[in-house]
Amino acid sequence: MPTRKLFLGVSMAAFALFTGVASPALAQPVTAAPGPAAALVREHTTAFPAYTAPHAYGRAVYLFDATTGQELLDKNAGKRMPVASLTKIMTAYVVLREANLDDRVKIKREDVEYAWNNDGTTADLEPGDSLPVGELLYALLLPSGADAAHALARVYGPGVDGFVAKMNAAAKSLGLNDTLYVNADGLPTRAGDGYSTARDQARLAAITLRNPVFTEITSTRHHSTGDGRYDWSNTNHMLGLPGAIGVKTGFTNAAGFCLAFAADRHDHRLIGVILGEDDSSRRWDTAGSLLDWAAES
Repeated sequence: MPTRKLFLGVSMAAFALFTGVASPALAQPVTAAPGPAAALVREHTTAFPAYTAPHAYGRAVYLFDATTGQELLDKNAGKRMPVASLTKIMTAYVVLREANLDDRVKIKREDVEYAWNNDGTTADLEPGDSLPVGELLYALLLPSGADAAHALARVYGPGVDGFVAKMNAAAKSLGLNDTLYVNADGLPTRAGDGYSTARDQARLAAITLRNPVFTEITSTRHHSTGDGRYDWSNTNHMLGLPGAIGVKTGFTNAAGFCLAFAADRHDHRLIGVILGEDDSSRRWDTAGSLLDWAAES
């Protein structure tokens, strides 16, 4: 297949190194051996930052330094729980491996109806529209469109079931041993929810943030498509904080309010996950306080 122009002006070389390149602004992070995400956390000191950690609201909270591999805070980080739309981090990971960013995907009515019928958030995609994959990733990650997730899974499975199988195969290959996906969007199903842990989701975020395309998208507050038909705002309220680079929000009744967050501070990449928060707005304060604590300690 001929080489295609990379979306967002990121070089094809950088994209091809997705699974092994970190932000050039940081000291070199711990490099995962091919496969297990557990390799992100090499043998490290158990010393925690000197200052007392702020209270971490949520049923499970995890924070680690992806540059050194040091775990900074662990509150039920290994507990299996539904993760709502944090699921879409893995959806993006698989799409970025399977697709070219300028591939075009035609939106079908079934994609739109899936989101409507399951009370999912949408990117307000219109049946019949044809969008590049790069634009659909914005639709997936900024407004958290279940319609975009369904369209991408349908095409790159092919079929949703095939795509979910790829998600679970990727989780296994990355060493996310406490993670199971049942769909591409994190919505509850009649057969039950998928699950993951705060630790697994933080490690997945660290891996996916090695892709400069993913990082650029999740760091964007607002995005309009090139043809002006769509305009999307990021549901992540962390982006005004110093060094913030995403990552993803989520909510279902079973999962509570969830947040995967990351920031580059003092040449370190700090990544955290909050699961099962009862108060939507409090997760922003908790994440911000944790980042400040980790950066200043």
